[in-house]
Amino acid sequence: MSTPTPQRSPRLGRRAVLRALALGAGVSAAPGLVGCGGDPSGASADVVTFGNNQSDPVPKDAITAVLRSFEGSSGLSVRINTKQHEQYQEQINNYLQGRPDDVLSWFSGYRMRFFAEQGLTGDLSDVWAKVGSGFSPAVKEAATAADGKQHLVPFTQYPWGMFYRPSLWRQRGYTPPGTLDELVALATRMKADGLAPIAFAQKQGWPAMGTFDQLNFRINGYRFHVDLMAGREDWRGPRVREVFDTWKRLLPFHQENALGRDWQEAAQSLQRGEAGMYLLGSFLAQQFTGADRDDLDFFPFPEVNPEFGTDTVEAPIDGFMLSREPGNPDGARKLLEHLASPQAQLAYLKADPTTVATSTGVDVSGYTPLQRKAAEVIASASHITQFLDRDTDPRFASDAATNGLTAFLSEPGDVDPVLRGMAEQAKTIFSE
Repeated sequence: MSTPTPQRSPRLGRRAVLRALALGAGVSAAPGLVGCGGDPSGASADVVTFGNNQSDPVPKDAITAVLRSFEGSSGLSVRINTKQHEQYQEQINNYLQGRPDDVLSWFSGYRMRFFAEQGLTGDLSDVWAKVGSGFSPAVKEAATAADGKQHLVPFTQYPWGMFYRPSLWRQRGYTPPGTLDELVALATRMKADGLAPIAFAQKQGWPAMGTFDQLNFRINGYRFHVDLMAGREDWRGPRVREVFDTWKRLLPFHQENALGRDWQEAAQSLQRGEAGMYLLGSFLAQQFTGADRDDLDFFPFPEVNPEFGTDTVEAPIDGFMLSREPGNPDGARKLLEHLASPQAQLAYLKADPTTVATSTGVDVSGYTPLQRKAAEVIASASHITQFLDRDTDPRFASDAATNGLTAFLSEPGDVDPVLRGMAEQAKTIFSE
């Protein structure tokens, strides 16, 4: 699930947020986790420690079931160290430099490569030599660091899109929009019907990044988006400003009081029929059960610039890394081989059918209609992105992007200091 940035307090005013943006500091630090888990000095050949960021009930239960199954087949014991999702991401750097668990949850993309380049994760080339035939070249590329070696075992993947309740849409006569103008017209109609057109939440700091991503690659294309995330484009330039100007057009249709709402609450408002649609990853289906989950569909974010159409899909890959000095290296590699297997991934999806497997060997005949749609959308994309805070330097994501987007949402009419602060931080971070 895509929640890699720290939670920021919604009580801070715009001045405080802009000051933090200018200083390059986080608005608030997450409490708790610093160093945890795998202490090599106390290692046992029979125990593998596992750092788990899946703290929400559905994915937590799903990964626990997979790990317990591994215990039964391997004779090893897995000690699970679960931490609250945002805290885990906020403190991952200190965690990796301390005594991390043998195997730990993380993401593909820039953020995986960043820690690999720092020498904070283990080389998994030997594991990939055994399991690599079960992954597509694109997935292997997403697991490969700058050194040409693999540092991640991919597990699940999920698309971002505009989710909605088909039963409500049939009742109201709504149809999925194909362009931004059609989206605005639909949202206007929903508002007149008494709905919050677009459910929205920003309490946890990261959800608005998804909206920025969609608008940026729809307006400016995949290559500009990738270059902006890598610090090769100017945040103060006209192309980025156009993204925020377009976002302003949509803001009147966003659910109010987003800074005090978490994504789960926003998803529940969609489930209750209070909101018409919600831009998020397919993991939002975790908030739906039974018949409600069957009454859930999505469409890719509509076209904004005909030059790029809808050729890019945000589809983050979640997986697992090896710590640089695991207490039980042999057991850790056995666990990672198991997590790469179709059996393990299918077992997870049976408990959490909101994502799709990364293994090409998984039997997809049991996929739900939502999973089949997700797999089709991912497969049809010309370009795949991993989400803003996975596609850029983690320091830029957790400080500049989180604070900048929060400041914009607090006062969208004054974007100049936001873009200036983000540009200055980008220049500092990416020139190091």
